[in-house]
Amino acid sequence: MRLPKESPSMTTPVAAERLIHLRAADVSLVLDLRGTGLPTVLHWGADLGDLTQDELSQLAEAVTMPNMPGFDDVVPRVALLPEHGTGWPGQPGLTGHRQGADWSPLFTRDSVETDGPSVRIRATDEAARLSLALEAGLTPSGLVRMRATVRNDDTVRPYTLDGLMLALPVPDSATELLDLTGRWCRERSPQRHPFNAGTWLRETCSGRTGPDAALVLTAGTPGFGFGTGEVWGLHIAWSGNHRILAERLPAGRPVIAAGELLLPGEVILGPGEEYTGPWLYGSHSNRGLDGLSARFHDHLRARPGHPHRARPVVLNTWEAVYFDHDLDKLTHLADLGAQVGVERFVLDDGWFRHRRDDRAGLGDWYVDETVWPDGLGPLIDHVRSLGMEFGLWVEPEMVNPDSDLARAHPGWILATGGRTPADRRSQQVLDLTHPEAYAYILQRLDALLTEYDIAYLKWDHNRELVDAGHSPGGEPAVHAQTLAVYALLDELRTRHPDLEIESCSSGGGRVDLAILERTDRVWARTSSPNSPRSSRRTASPGTPWRACTTRAW
Repeated sequence: MRLPKESPSMTTPVAAERLIHLRAADVSLVLDLRGTGLPTVLHWGADLGDLTQDELSQLAEAVTMPNMPGFDDVVPRVALLPEHGTGWPGQPGLTGHRQGADWSPLFTRDSVETDGPSVRIRATDEAARLSLALEAGLTPSGLVRMRATVRNDDTVRPYTLDGLMLALPVPDSATELLDLTGRWCRERSPQRHPFNAGTWLRETCSGRTGPDAALVLTAGTPGFGFGTGEVWGLHIAWSGNHRILAERLPAGRPVIAAGELLLPGEVILGPGEEYTGPWLYGSHSNRGLDGLSARFHDHLRARPGHPHRARPVVLNTWEAVYFDHDLDKLTHLADLGAQVGVERFVLDDGWFRHRRDDRAGLGDWYVDETVWPDGLGPLIDHVRSLGMEFGLWVEPEMVNPDSDLARAHPGWILATGGRTPADRRSQQVLDLTHPEAYAYILQRLDALLTEYDIAYLKWDHNRELVDAGHSPGGEPAVHAQTLAVYALLDELRTRHPDLEIESCSSGGGRVDLAILERTDRVWARTSSPNSPRSSRRTASPGTPWRACTTRAW
């Protein structure tokens, strides 16, 4: 990886005339920090080689559009965070207000700090009493990685944040768009269309990434394919509601942008409070979609906890027994699995209290004594004696109304107040933003992992978040719920560092870089619509990214 010609860490005063050139894995990112405003991107794409400041200045002149009728000065350029106050006519990066005031902030840069292949910019709008921190850089695999934090500096009045979105420009030659859509049993279906003037907006409002998520919004040269064409793709590493868009304006460079989709009043910043948006990842390739996908592969495989052993052969008990759990039947199944080379035996749904079908028991995470009078120990001991690992299915974020948990704690169900959300799959969503609900789930999972030799959790998520409010007032809670799920996964991994977790969400319904940072594999695709619950196929780490963003196309 080639780094910019700068000291490892340095801070630049506000008024410096400066262009920053970041390089990694044959990618260049050139940021324009001349003047006092937020940085703009002069180039994101193929490596430009070693350039002097004079050469970078020539690049800046070359990509600056000339004056046009109707503009008093040069055509406004899009910053990493586009600002309405600069005259940018497209989607603004920061939207919010204080009871109608301070709705069009205009930031002045305070400092620039460089650290290897990354830059951190701090800026303020003293009139709107807001502060902004921008982080942008290149990963070793050549992905652009960026996020923003906004803080309310007012000492009295709150600030209602409606949205925070970052943008990257693409060249005019990117005239086609490709993203994904779909539904259960038809996930990750490609759609391609011209990148015309206007805004192409995709929003996910289901509280999870979803089978219909765009996943990676890709702009490229005409006819780009798996191995041909130049492409620029953007992904948002967030498992909750989100928005991603492509915008081509009559004046100015086309852009792709993304951010979290906030529900009304979901984030209200009190004095001194701040909000940090999700990481965004941009991938460039001059060899088509395969090159774009390879950068994500390299990034995932460089995770500190990425599994490096060959992925084990898995036997999942679901289609074999469904809810009909019997020790003799399951030990026989384990024997058969061992004979054909199975390395991991996963006990699926039906092991916990009251779970004789899919309409009861979710939330009662105790081994069912009527089915397993001696606990899971005898089965696990038999599986381990055959040389196989043991795994267990859970769905910790959900609860059946017909469960001891829901009857004891009806206030632990996400709801807007005054009504119970419509049942889906006979399930409701457990409010993990409630401290006691979070503590209960953590305690139960930790107890199971401590008592039993469990190497692997199959972590399911089968219901969308509808009317997802926090009781008793019903305030929107998707943002906080998503963070609580991350915290739960992180804490379990800290307590059980050798545990592997699979993200299964109705067959690949929650696939994004944020959830993949916390899990080891994804059950990538639904395949058996006649099953009582979805039948699934496991994909090894990295594979779902290729399957979903490349070969599925």
